[in-house]
Amino acid sequence: MRNYLLEDIYEEDLKKISKALTDLEFTGGLEGIYYIPVPEDLLQTEQKEHINECGPYFMALEVLEDGLKLELLVRARNKLRCSCVCYATTDQRNHMLDYLDNFINDLEISL
Repeated sequence: MRNYLLEDIYEEDLKKISKALTDLEFTGGLEGIYYIPVPEDLLQTEQKEHINECGPYFMALEVLEDGLKLELLVRARNKLRCSCVCYATTDQRNHMLDYLDNFINDLEISL
């Protein structure tokens, strides 16, 4: 699995991040897992074609004991297995990395 890993984050900062993600209603099915939506304008052609059946699309962010792990896999909320579920394109990946970095900066957390 391809991941973006941020380590050595203080416990109080992880709590701040978790609260902000919960406030945005990004909570996933398991504790410590959040679903960060992929903007529709960044979806691949097949993902756009499948959005009603498989979507919406997201990347999973896991809050770890001392960090964050963003899976670089675009997942579909309504289907586990489909050809539209695939690794992020360069544009999707870059957007999500920038989004996460900006999100953390907006919370005034230094990494």
